[in-house]
Amino acid sequence: MKTLEDYLNGQVILIDKPLHWTSFQAVNKLRWEIRRAFNIKKIKVGHAGTLDPLATGLLVICTGKMTKQIDTFQGQIKEYTGTIVLGSTTPSYDLETEINETFPTDHITEEKIHETTQCFIGDIEQYPPVFSAIKKEGKRLYEFARAGEQVEIKPRKIHISEFEITAINAMELKFRVVCSKGTYIRSLAHDFGKALQSGAHLSELRRTKIGDFNVSNALTPEQFINTLNN
Repeated sequence: MKTLEDYLNGQVILIDKPLHWTSFQAVNKLRWEIRRAFNIKKIKVGHAGTLDPLATGLLVICTGKMTKQIDTFQGQIKEYTGTIVLGSTTPSYDLETEINETFPTDHITEEKIHETTQCFIGDIEQYPPVFSAIKKEGKRLYEFARAGEQVEIKPRKIHISEFEITAINAMELKFRVVCSKGTYIRSLAHDFGKALQSGAHLSELRRTKIGDFNVSNALTPEQFINTLNN
């Protein structure tokens, strides 16, 4: 069982973030529970890389002096798995918004799907989704998007070292991707649909690794809270 001194000196806590939770909520929950368990007013707690509310999986949370390592952890290679749905797009590139356009898929073969993944391996330029938390002129991009305002988004250079389709069920594709910091898997799904001369959106996303950290070693928030109470 960890002591207060352990948390103040710095811990790295691996959390399996539940669906619909924000990363901010997860950090707040752990901070509150640590403060409650040890009857303290303040402790530094932060995360090393945001996960969207509609994504699950690995959230690296640091306490105390380990918060100084957050930038290092954020820069490490990440692995994701998930599901891409072909034939339709959404403004947010995932299920946060409703389908806004549909596309033909009859021309898409399994061979073409596997071939097309190769177009995304290596250094590529990627446009972040307009429904993202990137700041422009002091506002988050999603604030412009929700207000129906047009805004210019500049592409970013990212690196994808692995991208494979692990299962195909009609137009639902299961995938695994290993990528650099700053990669938007929603944008990858959107661009993948375009490359297939169709449309696509992300329906499911799970982060499985950050550097050497693996979600298989992570705790749910409830499991972590139990470690504080035992």
